[in-house]
Amino acid sequence: MKQPLALFLLAVASVATVLPAHAQLLPQAEANKPLDRIVAVVDDGVILQSELDDAVRSVQQQYASQPGQLPPLDVLRRQVLDRLVLMRLQVQRADEQGIRVSDQDVDQAVNAVAQQNRMTPEQLRSAVEQDGSSFASFRKQLSEQLIAQRLHESVVRDSVSVTDSEINNLLASPTYKAGEVHLAHIQISIPSGGTASDIQSAQAKAQQAMDAIKGGMDFNAAAIRFSDAQDALDGGDLGWRRMDEVPPAFADAVGTMKPGDVSPALRGPTGFHILKLVETRAPQRQVVPEFHARQILIKPSELLTPEQAHQKAQDIYNRIVNKKEDFSKLAKENSKDNTTANAGGDMGWFPQQAWGSIIAQQLGQLKDDQVSQPFQSEAGWHILQRLGERQSDRTDEIERDQARQAIGNRKAEQAYEDYLREMRSNAYVDILVPDLRDPNQPNKKS
Repeated sequence: MKQPLALFLLAVASVATVLPAHAQLLPQAEANKPLDRIVAVVDDGVILQSELDDAVRSVQQQYASQPGQLPPLDVLRRQVLDRLVLMRLQVQRADEQGIRVSDQDVDQAVNAVAQQNRMTPEQLRSAVEQDGSSFASFRKQLSEQLIAQRLHESVVRDSVSVTDSEINNLLASPTYKAGEVHLAHIQISIPSGGTASDIQSAQAKAQQAMDAIKGGMDFNAAAIRFSDAQDALDGGDLGWRRMDEVPPAFADAVGTMKPGDVSPALRGPTGFHILKLVETRAPQRQVVPEFHARQILIKPSELLTPEQAHQKAQDIYNRIVNKKEDFSKLAKENSKDNTTANAGGDMGWFPQQAWGSIIAQQLGQLKDDQVSQPFQSEAGWHILQRLGERQSDRTDEIERDQARQAIGNRKAEQAYEDYLREMRSNAYVDILVPDLRDPNQPNKKS
């Protein structure tokens, strides 16, 4: 079973340990130990034996209750090293592009991991250290993951766009299927610009994986053993995806499968893929509550201090509630919200969260026709009147939004996969330990 992200982070906290960075802090007994050796040169950086050993040990701890899921130690070491190489390359490329993360960013990530594990940050730190890992290394790993995420965003930001025509074509396609699927996969990659020999080697490895599965090997175990994907050590679990997010090259195959079925090795843009359909979920109508409201917004300005803005909002509230003055007229005369003032403050019908969490909270507390006390947001002081509530079927609108997101995600995934393959193929990577080299591929250097 796939481990939750937070638990996985906890299990592999020591992946990024770099011995030389702490060498001056080590006691004399530690300094007298044999020097750490370099196992791989990655462009301008290196990966140390200690890093690899810590990362392998962390994966073994992650699967301590299911050791049979892991491949032989030599295969596991090669897989983990490949993951370390890819992460190191992403961090280097991000650094070249000026992508940085601050200590505050890492603090927020630590807090998020702690919350996911129902811990305080202090308890998380203790848990990491009790596992024999360095909390500084844990923070460094989180930092690298944030950097890789921002690199991903940078790569796909300008290369991915979705048009209305693409959405219409997807929804009108005879192969379009609604609903969601839970998938796992095994990916056997072909290097960027791969030769006929590379393709033949990948196909042979895919056949080995198929034979192992047919011979009774658990699919997750086969993914750990054979897959080249970044999620290989998580059993190849892709989680839940809408059917419109499944790449077209595989959608037809998935559409004919039943839960538990495993596809043949399918040729895709980056190599060969073996898919397992774990579960399916049928689509449902999307009926959501909508609210009709109007507002008056008073903003502080050079001529109006925050205290004066608050007092003005309070005066207008009293004129509406106590003097029964017309809300619409006061909105036109006083509101500084450019989108609603000319309409008498009318916000129309909208989902509860459409105007932000502060207004959403007020809507939940008001009854129809009730006027709120002035309340503050980043924009200024609001007076809100709830006019009505209804249930709205937004299935078609949500379906279009989901189709846009699915097409965008699919394009982004392909764009970044292509980026990683090209980056890996063009990088200088020298595996110095022969036993750590993939026997199916030469030790390529650029």
